[in-house]
Amino acid sequence: MLDIAFAQSREGPSPAGAILFQILFLVGIFLIFYFLIIRPHRKERERHRKLIESLKKGDRVITSGGIWGTVVEIGEKTVTLKVDANTRITFSKEAVVALQPGYEKKKEEKKG
Repeated sequence: MLDIAFAQSREGPSPAGAILFQILFLVGIFLIFYFLIIRPHRKERERHRKLIESLKKGDRVITSGGIWGTVVEIGEKTVTLKVDANTRITFSKEAVVALQPGYEKKKEEKKG
C-alpha cells in the first residue's frame, strides 16, 4: 500500500515546474498591477506636483471641492483664491486640482 502511494506521487508534474509556474504567475500579476495602477498614478502625481509648483498670482484654478477662483496669494503650504468680488478663501495647495478650462489655451497663446 505504501509503495502504491509513493509511486503515485512521483507520476504527477515535477515540483520545480509547479514552482516556476507560480513564480511566473505572480510576476505577471505584478506587471499587470504596475501598468494598470501604479504607473498611471505616479504620472498623475507628477502632473499635480508640477501644477502646484507652477502656480502664480492671477492663475484661474479649480479646487478638489469644485470651487473656481483666481489665485491672489500663495504661501508655503496654502493658496488664497478670490472666488467673488469680496470673497477670498484659503486652501491647502494640494486642494488645487487643475487650471480652469480655456485658461490654459490663453496662457499658451500669450507665450507664443
